[in-house]
Amino acid sequence: MRTITFLLLFFTQISFAQILPEKERALLKDEILEDRFLNILPGLMDGTGIDMWLLISREYNEDPVLKTMLPATWLNARRRTIIVFYRNKKENTMERLAVARYDIGKSIQSSWDTEKQPNQWKALAEIISARNPKKIGINFSKHFALADGLVKTDFDELVANLPEGYQNKLVSAEKLAIGWLETRSKMEMKLYKKLVKITHDIIDEAFSANVIQTGITTTEDVVWFMRQKVTDLGLETWFHPTVDIQRNNEVLKSHIESFSKGKEEKTIQKGDLLHCDFGITYIGLNTDCQQHGYVLKKTESEVPGFLKVAFKKGNRVQDILTSNMSVGKTGNEILKKSLVEGRKEGLIPSIYTHPLGKYGHSAGTTIGMWDSQNGVPFNGAYPLHKNTVYAIELNTTVAIKEWGKDIRIMLEEAGFFGETTFEYVNKRQVAIKPIKTK
Repeated sequence: MRTITFLLLFFTQISFAQILPEKERALLKDEILEDRFLNILPGLMDGTGIDMWLLISREYNEDPVLKTMLPATWLNARRRTIIVFYRNKKENTMERLAVARYDIGKSIQSSWDTEKQPNQWKALAEIISARNPKKIGINFSKHFALADGLVKTDFDELVANLPEGYQNKLVSAEKLAIGWLETRSKMEMKLYKKLVKITHDIIDEAFSANVIQTGITTTEDVVWFMRQKVTDLGLETWFHPTVDIQRNNEVLKSHIESFSKGKEEKTIQKGDLLHCDFGITYIGLNTDCQQHGYVLKKTESEVPGFLKVAFKKGNRVQDILTSNMSVGKTGNEILKKSLVEGRKEGLIPSIYTHPLGKYGHSAGTTIGMWDSQNGVPFNGAYPLHKNTVYAIELNTTVAIKEWGKDIRIMLEEAGFFGETTFEYVNKRQVAIKPIKTK
C-alpha cells in the first residue's frame, strides 16, 4: 500500500515558472555570459588594477572560475585550456583570447596558430610579450577556495615559460576572481527570480497533502520526492536536501548536534513542525532555501498561534540582519551588530549567511557560520559589495510554553543587495505553511 501511494506522488502536477528546453537554456546561458564579459569584467579588472588575467585548466580538473566562463556546449575544458583577458583601460579595449586549439564558444576566440608555434606555453609567452601588461593576475588564494584554481603543475609551467622579467608581475587575482563570481548582472537577476520561484513551488508541493500522508510518509520520502521532482523537471540539486521534525514531546537537539549530524528519518504525524533545507541549479545559478510547514491536527484549521508568534521572531532576525547590510561593511561587522541588536530585543539568534550565485556556497563575504558566531577569520573580513546575492541563512531559538520546550525557527532565502538596498529575490516565507492531511 505504501509503495503504491509513494509512486503516485511523482505524478502530481502544480504550476511552475517556465523551465526552458535544453536548446533555449543554452542560448540564454551564452547570452548571459557574453553580457557579463561586456558589462562586468572590464570594471572588475579596472577596480583591481589587473590588466591581464590568466586562467589555465586541464580537462576534468577545471579552475572553478574558468568553469563559469565555459559556453553551454562546453561541459568541461578541453585538453589544456588557457584563457587570456587583457584590459587596456586607456584605450577602453578588452581582449578575450584562448590559447587553445578551439574557439571557446563565440565569446573567446582561439589565438593559437599551431603551425607557427606548436608549443602552447611559448604561444602564451608571445601573447604576453606583445601586450606587456603591468600586472598578471593568476588564481591563487590561501583563504578563498574558489579563487585558488591554478594547480601547481600549470603554475610551474607558466613560471618556467614566462618571458624574462615577467615573473615579478604575477599577482594573486583573488579579488578579481571573487568579484567575477559574486557580481550579478541584470539579466541574471531576471533569471534568478524564476529560479527561486521554482524552488518555492517544489517546497510547496513537498509540504502538502499531495505528498504527505500522516502515519505513512517519512521525512526521507519527502526528501526523495524533492530530488525526483528536480530530476523530472530537468534541473539539478547542488546538495542533498533534508527534512526534519520538531515535536511537542521531543527535546530540542543541541545546536552542535543539529548541524553536525545527519537527520534521523521519522514518520510524519499530525502536529509536527516540519523544516526543509533545499537548493537547485539552473542555467549557472543556485538557490538555497529553508522553510517550515505544520501538519494540522484534526481539530485545527490553522497553524497554532504560538507557532505563528515564534515564526515572526525568525522573520525579525532576518529584518535585523538585512537592515545592517551595506557596501563596504565586512561580514564580521554585520554579524556582530545584528547579533547584538537581536539579543537586545530578547531574541536568541544564530546567523550563518553566505554568498550565493555561481556556486551554492559561493565567493564573497561570509556573515557568520553556525559554529563561528564571534566572527569568521578571513572570509568574514571580506567587505560586502553591490549587486551580490546571499543566502540569508539563520535561526532563532524560541521557548514554547504550550509544548514545555524550546523550538528552533530555521530560515533561509535568497536575497539581493543592489546598488544601495536589499531585497529578497522572490519574496520570503512570512508564515508557516499549513498542511491539511486526511
